[in-house]
Amino acid sequence: MNSRAIEDERVAAQAAARGKPLALAFREPSVRAAMIAIFFFGFSGAATAPYQSVVGIRELGLANGVYAALILLSAAVNVVVSVAVGMLADRLGRTRSLMIATSAFGVVGAALIYLVPSQASFVVSGLVFSPVYGAVNGLLFATVRVATDRLDGDAAGAVNSTVRAALSLSWVLVPGLTALALTGRASMLPAYLISALAALVLLLVIVVMLPREARGAAREIGAAVPDRSALSSILSAGVALRMIALALVCSALHVNGAVLPLIVTGAAEGTVADIGIVVGIVAALEVVFIFVWTRIQRRINSVRALVAGTVLYAIYLALLGLSTAPWHVYALTLLSGFAAAALISIPITYLQDLMRGRPGLGSSLISVNFFMSGGICAAIFAFGTHVTTYGGTSVIGGAAALLGGAMLFALDGRRGAPDV
Repeated sequence: MNSRAIEDERVAAQAAARGKPLALAFREPSVRAAMIAIFFFGFSGAATAPYQSVVGIRELGLANGVYAALILLSAAVNVVVSVAVGMLADRLGRTRSLMIATSAFGVVGAALIYLVPSQASFVVSGLVFSPVYGAVNGLLFATVRVATDRLDGDAAGAVNSTVRAALSLSWVLVPGLTALALTGRASMLPAYLISALAALVLLLVIVVMLPREARGAAREIGAAVPDRSALSSILSAGVALRMIALALVCSALHVNGAVLPLIVTGAAEGTVADIGIVVGIVAALEVVFIFVWTRIQRRINSVRALVAGTVLYAIYLALLGLSTAPWHVYALTLLSGFAAAALISIPITYLQDLMRGRPGLGSSLISVNFFMSGGICAAIFAFGTHVTTYGGTSVIGGAAALLGGAMLFALDGRRGAPDV
């Protein structure tokens, strides 16, 4: 193919990504496979996440402290594995074989808990199989990044957001379907069977649908990786500062997850059922509004769009903190869903741009960001609940997010992408 034809294809792809990213996602074989795989990745997680503490503590008898330590260590292992696997993917110049291997961990880990329910199997799965399986998320987005590398930042971001919507869709559908399937059962362990089957489908999607990387293309990608140390790249001042800023922004989502149930059943005088309904409404709205934000990013750059979403989410958290009746919380679902859609989709491309030329490492930063933002949330929750109420903690969480948004705007608001 001559250079003019290649350029024409690139321009056409960018136009398609901006106008109809969903159409481009289904047209590109690797992006199509990654999007379907990400749906089943979310499926496997959403099947067990609502019941994980119930199974671990109530059914298998883990102590609260042991369970808390397990969750923390599992997240830490996931960060280490994700970065290591991302670095390996960049060095090899391919991700398919690594995704097959990490997906298999998901099948074995969930099946182990279902077939051999014990404290030992739960701990081994949480410390080994689940964290390694989690690395497949970054590898899938790395695959999308490689496939959209010929697009400009806004077009690539639109495709990333579309793929992220598939993950959100699984969280809209699966918890309710799983609850329906397990209604009347004395044990929640069958949720892990559902998770194992979903992970198996993910594995089959990768094996059957994801195209093999051409050897020449793999070598070219691997050769394009800069020679400087990957870890030194992450720890450089410019990258570290931006990671902190983005973690402050994304911590708002974790703060909401911590305080929303407590405010709904406390100051707002609602019920446990209200929590589930509100979360379900917001998740459904996120799927819709992700596509709205892809259009907004075309009018203003991605960083400014993320900052705008951050401001709106901070307003939501402040209003949530002032809620005194169930209808107050329901009235905020539109604002929450709209703002959250920006915070769950736009950061993916921003993180990948921090490691240009390293799609595996850049996508592994998704796990790093999740861990950092969760840690910031823990600090905010501990401080906020010590000095004020759950509502006040919500306001503090919004203020922290605004700080992160201001940092991002100062660093990259003019350019629209990180310059490191």
